[in-house]
Amino acid sequence: MIRIGCAGWSLPTAVQDQFGEGASHLQRYATRFGAAEINSSFHRSHRSSLYERWAQAVPEDFRFCAKLPKTITHERRLVDTDDLLRQFLDESAPLGEKLACLLVQLPPSLSFDAAVARTFFDALRTRFVRHLAVEPRHESWMQPEADALLASVRAARVLADPVRHAAAVTPGGWPNLVYLRLHGSPRVYYSSYEPELIERLAHRLELARQQGHEAWCIFDNTASGAATANALQLRSALERLRAPGV
Repeated sequence: MIRIGCAGWSLPTAVQDQFGEGASHLQRYATRFGAAEINSSFHRSHRSSLYERWAQAVPEDFRFCAKLPKTITHERRLVDTDDLLRQFLDESAPLGEKLACLLVQLPPSLSFDAAVARTFFDALRTRFVRHLAVEPRHESWMQPEADALLASVRAARVLADPVRHAAAVTPGGWPNLVYLRLHGSPRVYYSSYEPELIERLAHRLELARQQGHEAWCIFDNTASGAATANALQLRSALERLRAPGV
């Protein structure tokens, strides 16, 4: 299974004609893509009714990955978060099975602490059984001990671009989920990716699929509208890769 999408579902004017009809951007987005990240959940809580509307706007096989609130990851830094986890999961419950993954993005200053990480992820796992994708940004999380802990709780370590550390050039943690996040390079959140990199991504994702892994590729270079075009280009590259005779 390969899931391609964007961090959000706004549709820049330049590519709107490549999407089907719908009453909202999300409905139109879902005519071409089968997945999306909910990044707004990082910044603020949402009413359950909003999550319910999102669930109703997309097909049954569409899947979301929701980003954990910054109150959990950046303010409490994974410590004493039971009340916040409960609130977030209660709010997002109307998504049901369509909430296929949670994204845990950590602040660059948060180093790996085995005891803190174990307590947090064990608590999260008692409440959420589907995919976890962890995007650490401190180098200590790229070491074997951290990868082993993530693997033990079935959490994939995200491969994020731009790559911050040499050890982060490949994904880690639980191997059955490959999660790629592309923030734009050289200008983060703005730069579009070149066709050559899109082709390499297609080969990487197809290899993961052939190995039996689920693979997500999310474009987060949304500030200039480049994410949607890059995601469409990646879809086309995968279709060419799978064409008969290729």
